[in-house]
Amino acid sequence: MEKLYIGIYGSVNSGKSTLINKIAGQQAALVSEQPGTTTDPVKKPIELEGLGPAVLIDTAGLDDITPLGRARVQKTLETLPLIDMAIMVAESGTLTEQDLELMGEFKKKNIPFLIINNKSDAQGYADLVFKDAPIIPYSALRAKNAKVILEALARLKPAHINQKHVLLDDLVLPGDIVVLITPIDAAAPQGRLILPQVSAIRNILDNNAIAVVLQPSQLADYIKTGVKIKLVVTDSQVFKEVNEILPKEIPLTSFSILFARLKGDLRVYLEGAAAISALKEGDKVLILESCSHSATTCEDIGRVKLPKLISAKSGKKINFKIIPALDPLPADIESYALVVQCGGCMVTRHQLMNRIDLALAAGVPVTNYGIAIAYCNGILERVTEIFKF
Repeated sequence: MEKLYIGIYGSVNSGKSTLINKIAGQQAALVSEQPGTTTDPVKKPIELEGLGPAVLIDTAGLDDITPLGRARVQKTLETLPLIDMAIMVAESGTLTEQDLELMGEFKKKNIPFLIINNKSDAQGYADLVFKDAPIIPYSALRAKNAKVILEALARLKPAHINQKHVLLDDLVLPGDIVVLITPIDAAAPQGRLILPQVSAIRNILDNNAIAVVLQPSQLADYIKTGVKIKLVVTDSQVFKEVNEILPKEIPLTSFSILFARLKGDLRVYLEGAAAISALKEGDKVLILESCSHSATTCEDIGRVKLPKLISAKSGKKINFKIIPALDPLPADIESYALVVQCGGCMVTRHQLMNRIDLALAAGVPVTNYGIAIAYCNGILERVTEIFKF
């Protein structure tokens, strides 16, 4: 679930796309002598030796002066909150003003980076001196592989990549029965389970526990069998229904709350939930989806159900704004009374924390989908009591 995101930056035609193809060992990026070939950032998932699963991000030239250049450069800058590491591609010993400015941003944001002094085979090639990052002389024509670059990246790999964050590991023991409530309704993807449900099943099996997958209507009959249930994990959308069926002595939580702990900051989310009751008439609430999916006519959790629940709980007219995928937060983020973040199953913890930290730095409380739903239903204490603080 956690991939290493590596951004590739530099001037137009400095060799970024060619370098990506060498690192990937395949034609991952379009290469052309025509300036401005790379427009929007292009992501290439790849397994890298010594680094594991990664995503290489090819970006537009920082000095793009085409009519769309300013927009392209802005899209390039918007990749910074997504990446864990960066490669700056210089051409024959030259660092432009834009290169230096961007490397200054790397340092501000604590993004480890290295510099590729590219085209070392070219006539007039010059050495490069820069004290704040490793420099690797490189030529795509002469290099048989990109091993030296991968080794340099492995040495720079940030500590958070190796940090262990648990899903259910500390909550279940071998042989425990964990019931997973997965509604198959209009909001469910056709023919498959969503990633949090799949991840929970795999994590339960990894801990030699037993996963029992049910729909809400099947839960009552399963309880009547008398089997000893260690924990019930439900889709947050049916919290109220499951809470009414489930005996109080059986612990209950949701997939979204488990991911809130895995990908975000559970304490921050719990504190932020109280802001729902403090909302005033006309307040703005920002809902962050962190994935891309088409808006449907069904009762979508983020776009329909959450706004209804929050409005009902506050008793006020609230203005909601939805931000999908990892699109930038509004420039006036400080004007929002609350941010509600999804579980973040489709993004890395680093990307999610970069996002919510912007809101927290602006003084805006942040909570999570599952926690917000539990709070609005008056069951927040019950569904979080299994977590030890």
